[in-house]
Amino acid sequence: MPGKKTIKALDENKKIENLSPDIEDSTGEIITTNTGVKINDDHNSLKAGDRGPTLMEDFIFREKITHFDHERIPERVVHARGSGAHGVFRVYESMEKYTKAGFLTDPSRETPVFVRFSTVAGSRGSTDLARDVRGFATKFYTDEGIFDLVGNNMPVFFIQDALKFPDLVHAVKPEPHNEIPQAASAHDTFWDFISLMPESTHMVMWLMSDRAIPRSFRMMEGFGVHTFRLVNAANESHFVKFHWKPLLGVHSVAWDEAQKISGKDPDFHRRDLWEAIESGNFPEWELGVQIVPEADEHKFDFDLLDATKIIPEELVPVQRIGKMTLNRNPDNFFAETEQAAFHIGHVVPGIDFTNDPLLQGRLFSYTDTQLIRLGGPNFQEIPINRPINPVHNNQRDGYMRQTINRGRSSYSPNSLGGGDPAQAKAAEGGFTSYTEKISAVKIRERSRSFFDHFSQATLFYNSQSDPEKQHLIDAFRFELGKVETVAVRQRMVGILTQVDKDLATQVAHGLGLEVPEMPEKPINHSVPADADPERYEPFPPKAPVPDISAALSMANTVKNSIHTRKIALLAADGVDAASLTTVKNALEAAGAITEVVAPHLGSILAADNTSIPVVRSFLTAASVLYDAVYVAAGVSSVATLEADADAVHFLNEAYRHCKAIAAHTGALQVLEATYFFKKLPEDLSEESALMEGVIVGEDTAALSKTFISAIAQHRFWEREKPRRVPA
Repeated sequence: MPGKKTIKALDENKKIENLSPDIEDSTGEIITTNTGVKINDDHNSLKAGDRGPTLMEDFIFREKITHFDHERIPERVVHARGSGAHGVFRVYESMEKYTKAGFLTDPSRETPVFVRFSTVAGSRGSTDLARDVRGFATKFYTDEGIFDLVGNNMPVFFIQDALKFPDLVHAVKPEPHNEIPQAASAHDTFWDFISLMPESTHMVMWLMSDRAIPRSFRMMEGFGVHTFRLVNAANESHFVKFHWKPLLGVHSVAWDEAQKISGKDPDFHRRDLWEAIESGNFPEWELGVQIVPEADEHKFDFDLLDATKIIPEELVPVQRIGKMTLNRNPDNFFAETEQAAFHIGHVVPGIDFTNDPLLQGRLFSYTDTQLIRLGGPNFQEIPINRPINPVHNNQRDGYMRQTINRGRSSYSPNSLGGGDPAQAKAAEGGFTSYTEKISAVKIRERSRSFFDHFSQATLFYNSQSDPEKQHLIDAFRFELGKVETVAVRQRMVGILTQVDKDLATQVAHGLGLEVPEMPEKPINHSVPADADPERYEPFPPKAPVPDISAALSMANTVKNSIHTRKIALLAADGVDAASLTTVKNALEAAGAITEVVAPHLGSILAADNTSIPVVRSFLTAASVLYDAVYVAAGVSSVATLEADADAVHFLNEAYRHCKAIAAHTGALQVLEATYFFKKLPEDLSEESALMEGVIVGEDTAALSKTFISAIAQHRFWEREKPRRVPA
């Protein structure tokens, strides 16, 4: 049974032991009230006569209805739609040179983790495939307490100061007068805000890129966004940026495909994560760090404390220091995924904060949010939020208190309780804040080093491949094309002129606008009205910045595996069994997941009278749910597929979305029924096949080998523009 081996392997895990008293199976048990009283009638309320009114004294009814009325907690304001999983993390080598955090210094430790992925803007009922930032929050249950690495799949953010966070969220959420649109940034209020806040430009480039529509949670990066501190046992500090690097590579879907998936399976990402873990295909990421000595804090031409900036990997390489494996699905979505409370302020000795103004504001916001969402100050006693090490303090009472504290004293210092709990000494591993020298006056301003808003946006655009650039242009045209206020569109085009003139020109052309000579003034509406303009001009560059950064383009990601890729095998009654099973077996041996898709469910009868199970019919399947397509041979099967409009559309759509397509030579007439076949080169040799992503062959072993190489490329984006077909 899927998952049994995983659970058994984790039985010794301290976090599982901590959760186990709260895990219940109802099999074979007698129903009771919440106080343990057995119930002998759970179907009828207590009434005055069998047709009379329900009595107030029916405590069973009142308990059941009251719990039902309150069983939904307020959804998160942002990151409401999420999916989670348990796993483990282990560091490769000790990082004691930089930090005293035990889980980063002891390679023998296996640290339990819980990860929650999410979309940001939509409600709990929205689609997984919205163009949006994805949350990537990791809870480490370390021996020294909980460390929450609360990040996104993009390394920068929209704003520099947390004071602007409510404005950002209000702008991107459905507009207040009509609560439209859901889970979308393509509307007036969002772009009105963005066009007045140039500090958002870099993040918007990421949001309009393919990073905003990942193929899977398992195939996206994660970033801590902020610059943190690592502090070692000698109290020496280094700045650090955290990265999660997926071992499957970073891959996306096409925007047209994303919109169709939203209709076919709005739970696409949730389902993908769940099924991968249940089948034993555990997702893996390596934890990477960019470490900057404190002495180098000011050597860059950007500010390390500015959350709208990255450190290009050409300047500071990412060191991969450990691996995280997600290997167990939650037992209960609400109790674990929904009640998980992440907090950027949950750190352990050896990890500390910087003066990033966005980070500083989040330190307040997370606690404040959990107080209302999870019912009060005891949200950390909920099993999923509980640390694995003991908790002892003088905090008492409040909503949802779980701990029963004994003794007279609930204060410190005390003598009546023997002075317990006592403060930890430094030698005992207590948390001590890093001693940072500060000399300043109270002021409402930002550093001048925060006011270069466009150079890294340009770096991001220049680093993209040609197909990625075209996707960016199309995304801006789509989003701004939904904006009804022409002045907002025009202002945003003006902002884009500061990133790249060609980008601005192509976006403007799609919107029917002229490219302005200069952006609208004032360009920066976050500057006080009476401020000195020179105060907000950025410092001149201090260090050379690369023209391009290879790490910013998904074209440079890992493309050496088809592990867990889902392949559709098209067939019908009369299929040549050998042409189907040979390719099927080869794909599965390479780690792919195959599904036979046919005109009807149940099974199909092969030409040799063998029965082949059908996983999906064309009514329940769609090409957008698969990574590649294969068409098997067989005279009757091929004739049926050629005449089936849904089968032909399946292939046209897969081609439109740049996926690998293969067909046995005996199925060539099915390809000839498509729009794209006449667009292919006459020579479909192995070399041309790997350029086009369309493979035809009679030798199924050779065909399988070439097909596997093509699928590993993920997509053939280069054929998208010149050979787009209707689908």
